[in-house]
Amino acid sequence: MRDAIARALDWVLALLPWTRRPEPGRHSAAFFASHPEPEPVTVSLWREPWRGPSAAVVREIFHAQEVQSLTPEQRERWWAAELCEIGVDYDFPTINITGARRVVTR
Repeated sequence: MRDAIARALDWVLALLPWTRRPEPGRHSAAFFASHPEPEPVTVSLWREPWRGPSAAVVREIFHAQEVQSLTPEQRERWWAAELCEIGVDYDFPTINITGARRVVTR
């Protein structure tokens, strides 16, 4: 019954010259037909290029052959010096966690 009343009211309002029919809803096919899809806009997430060292450069530093024979403290200092040469602040020392890696046997 509500649909019949709504259709009758819509028909009466369409006959009146001063009433304007509403635009189609934005999820209707008529709306999509009357409004073309805008061109996609590509947005760069990075405003400037990456300025740090590449992963390959850092991997070479951490896997260097001359470091393998050093003690953990010397190795840490060598890594910090090498990274300092390429402009990277090495502020993540791992000397303090070597004790947690040791296996205690009883």
